[in-house]
Amino acid sequence: MGREQWKKIWVGSAGNMVEWFDWFVYATFAVYFADAFFPKGNETANLMNTMGIFAVGFFMRPVGGWLLGRIGDRKGRKAALTLTVTLMSASAILIAIAPTYAVAGYGGVAVLLVARLLQGLSVGGEYAASATYLTEASDPKKRGFASSFQYVSMTAGQLLGLGLQIVMQRSLSDAALHSWGWRVPFIVGALGAAVVFYLRRSMLETEVYEESGAARDEDRGTLKALWAHKREALLVMALTMGGTVAYYTYTTYLTKFLSKSAGMDKSTASLVSFCVLFVFMCIQPLAGALSDRIGRRPLLITFAVGSTFLTVPIMTMLKHAGTFWPAFGLALLALVVVTGYTSINACVKAELFPTGIRALGVALPYAIANALFGGTAEYVALWFKKAGAESGFYWYVAGCAAVSLVVYLTMRETRDIDLHRVKDEPRRTQAEPVPSN
Repeated sequence: MGREQWKKIWVGSAGNMVEWFDWFVYATFAVYFADAFFPKGNETANLMNTMGIFAVGFFMRPVGGWLLGRIGDRKGRKAALTLTVTLMSASAILIAIAPTYAVAGYGGVAVLLVARLLQGLSVGGEYAASATYLTEASDPKKRGFASSFQYVSMTAGQLLGLGLQIVMQRSLSDAALHSWGWRVPFIVGALGAAVVFYLRRSMLETEVYEESGAARDEDRGTLKALWAHKREALLVMALTMGGTVAYYTYTTYLTKFLSKSAGMDKSTASLVSFCVLFVFMCIQPLAGALSDRIGRRPLLITFAVGSTFLTVPIMTMLKHAGTFWPAFGLALLALVVVTGYTSINACVKAELFPTGIRALGVALPYAIANALFGGTAEYVALWFKKAGAESGFYWYVAGCAAVSLVVYLTMRETRDIDLHRVKDEPRRTQAEPVPSN
């Protein structure tokens, strides 16, 4: 890759990192502020209420996917990426200053809800804008490698959140964390978003977008244009289903599962999550590069088979892991399997659509699937736990992966698609070859 391509990837990834830091610190610090916004009572119920608001943010993502996907296709990838980080900064500030139940009753919940809606709007567009930008900005023969940096940056954002949590757990008392310490990461996120806003204002547009003529197409970024590619949109939803449930199970929910179900103290559970996520982050480019050599489908199929058959035994053993190393090994095994999806899902989805509808085509169906399955994963897990049937959630995750497996087995390979020619290609059956670059 040339210097300009690396610059585009760096700027896109840096913004993505801050976006997802803000998004994930809500989940990682929820155990500390859940009781602050609701009446004192059942701890699990308050956590469920807080994670219910977390899920509401996911249901705003389709709106963000539509709005910011439309902007990305009509005004350019740069415009959409700049707007997403602005919205995220505003939401982080709102959470940082939200009044507690003791101060304003349910007024604090209202502020929290508005902030999560803004975050959902922002992230709903961020995923597609960054996926499209990273895919288009890369060498055609290295799209898998380049697009893998989306999950590198997403995981880096989560690691920063977890790292900050670990430092605060060791430097502040538990009472201080529950009282005011949980506000600190949201202040950090708002400041980081301001820096990225400055970087994104000077970022370069992708050549694929500039040379495609998409900006002159009146139907670009519209639902009418997306409807013409409804088969691809449905494919994005189906291939997302299993991946997003598995990803959120072993990332945002892992710390809570280890502390609430496996009986680990919060600091050890956070350390396990931090260590496995660091390794997970490092192997994303390796898997992305592998897909550039052997194709996308083999990795997707490996993920789906592994998640379908290994989720139940891994989660069962995790519940009884007890100490750091067994938990680390099991969680790492799970995330190595999930890498088959995370490392390449961005480019697979972007490769399905023509330039004039690519951002919206990735954004809206992905956001819908993420709202239905990713955003509700923790809530479903806690619901099973409260009902006394926690193992039911393990089967739920495995079932979602099995559905996606069927899709991966029947979809076409996308590795050799020319992004400049997607809109001019006739629709193919699976048996027909895709022309190489």
